[in-house]
Order: sequence, then structure tokens, then C-alpha cells
Amino acid sequence: MAGNGAAIIALDKKRMDAMGAKDIATLNAVIADDLIYTHSSARMDTKATLIGAMESGSTVYTSVVPSDVVAQDLGDAVVLTGVAAISVMSGGKPNSFRVRFTDVYANRGGTWQMVTWQSTRLAD
Repeated sequence: MAGNGAAIIALDKKRMDAMGAKDIATLNAVIADDLIYTHSSARMDTKATLIGAMESGSTVYTSVVPSDVVAQDLGDAVVLTGVAAISVMSGGKPNSFRVRFTDVYANRGGTWQMVTWQSTRLAD
């Protein structure tokens, strides 16, 4: 299964674009049901709470733009590291910042899904 790095970088970009576009169908397909999503604030979400906050409007991502993304292909898992510029409305307040992230995708029966996200906010 080696050689999946570029495809997973592209899939994660699609996921980030879907967050900014509020494309819930794409997010439901790309994100694993057992997702562990740790925000740069240390708040944690599951798939249900992450997508639920987007659907309710309590968290509105307006843009998520990756850069400097590198993939480690481990066979049935790919670990991505990189930087993302995030613009979000949370609780009605706009916020823009950059994070360094680690993101893990797993191959589950031929379908790649994001299983873990961990980010650390970068200094302004």
C-alpha cells in the first residue's frame, strides 16, 4: 500500500475545503465515525460533535488552507504533518490563526478516512 502519501494529502485538502464550504456530505464520507479531533485550544470533538457544531452554526469555518504538508505512508495508515491557516466564526466571534497539525488517515476496507487531528496554535 506504499505510495499513498500524495493521494492522502489531496484527500485532506478536499476535507479542509469541505469544512470551509460547509459540505457536510463530503465531511461525513471523509471523517471516520470514531474520529478524535483535538483543537488548538485543547477542546476535543468527535465526528458527531464536530459536524454538529458546523450544522448548528455555532462553529462556522470560512477557510482552512493547508501548507507545508508532508506525508508518512505507513501502509494502512498515513500520517500528515503541516500548517493550516484557519478562519472561523465561533460563538459569533471571528477568529483567524495558523496551526501546526498532525492528522492521521486510516485505510478501512479500501476507504481512506481521517481518524485523528491534533493541532497546536502558532504564534502570530
